[in-house]
Amino acid sequence: MEISETLKTLSSIFKSHGYSLYLVGGAVRDYLLSKPSHDFDFTTDARPEEIKSMFRHTIDTGIKHGTVTVLFKGGSYEITTFRTEGDYSDSRHPDSVTFVRSLSEDLKRRDFTINAFACDLSSGEIIDQHGGFNDLKNGVIRAIGDPNERFTEDALRIMRAARFSSKLGFEIEEETKKAMKALSPTIIKVSEERIREELFRLIDSPFPRLGIKTMEETGLLEIILPELYSCKAIEGEGYHKENLLEHQILALEEALRLHAPLSVKISALLHDIGKVKAERRIGDKSTYYSHEIIGSEMASNIMTRLKSSNKDRDEVALLIREHMVQYTSSWSDGAVRRLIVRVGKDNLDNLFLLRECDRKATLALPDSFNDDELKARVAKELSSSPALTLKDLKVNGKDISLLTGNGPLTGKVLKALLDMVIEEPGLNEREILLEKAEELSKTLL
Repeated sequence: MEISETLKTLSSIFKSHGYSLYLVGGAVRDYLLSKPSHDFDFTTDARPEEIKSMFRHTIDTGIKHGTVTVLFKGGSYEITTFRTEGDYSDSRHPDSVTFVRSLSEDLKRRDFTINAFACDLSSGEIIDQHGGFNDLKNGVIRAIGDPNERFTEDALRIMRAARFSSKLGFEIEEETKKAMKALSPTIIKVSEERIREELFRLIDSPFPRLGIKTMEETGLLEIILPELYSCKAIEGEGYHKENLLEHQILALEEALRLHAPLSVKISALLHDIGKVKAERRIGDKSTYYSHEIIGSEMASNIMTRLKSSNKDRDEVALLIREHMVQYTSSWSDGAVRRLIVRVGKDNLDNLFLLRECDRKATLALPDSFNDDELKARVAKELSSSPALTLKDLKVNGKDISLLTGNGPLTGKVLKALLDMVIEEPGLNEREILLEKAEELSKTLL
């Protein structure tokens, strides 16, 4: 492996003190796959206090577990001492950590063979003690040693296996998959934040279908996203030739093809989950009225459960709620402006992306949503700079409060004025609005 001059110099300092320095894990794997990497982990036989004695500037990043950050030549390097780990009574964290001098002992505790490479930074030699080269060549994800032990140590590894499958396009080795299935219920011991991180990275990967199918086959999907798993029960009919779970995976793949942001990918995967609750049988057919409303609430609950940010939760919920907008050429300009207000200017592009993903994942006509025309009308309205928020009105709360003398009534009047202006932009003149506000302050009391 080619080693930068800075890393060679860093390694030489360790060597001059009688120690070795290795690059391990994902960065070496990605190098072998000719992929860029931003995941650099370093390990050494030097103990934390010995690392600190070699460098003037260090940070005790995780010294309890042997990690020290070395500040060197303008960069920062997290370096962890070789270690072995005790039992994992919580299926997540080791009860104890023991520092060792053996690289072999350190590599044995890692998760998968393709993540257990080490590169000697003094020579560039890549060390593979667990068959990682063969597994990379054959596109296989295999746990190191006994997979039951690896997943019992850390239940998040079960989710990581699915995520690596989606990242690399690799299949899970049979014994590893069996252990994942047997131990998948232990994933509940892992924090929601860590599950969310792995799940969203899986969704945002080049091969999300592989990861989701792995989750389905091993039981993870039913535990982590039961709302999505239940979509298997809705068989395809009409425009949908595949079951509902498959349709949403296809929509996600369309989002990948369109280079859509993560929020659209999540929305694509969840956009029809409300159909399970909304389904009503009429003769030999099903209807799903208001599934987008039901699904929006369900998606919001999922994002909350996964401890997502309020911003991400609200955006996904909004996109799902609005993805079934039934536009026709008969819409008034006011109706187009109301859509802009309801969705928000910043979310319009993502809504159109989601609708395209949904459309292309069905047997529908090329533009069954008539979005090309709707986009043109939205663009026309935005170019005319209409009043779409309270800030755009040519009166403000202070102006209206002089008429109402009432805080809550002021808010009601302002909202009513905005509704009027959205419908008729020409009303957004100060004199007209004050006149209308005086009338409204009497009728809205």
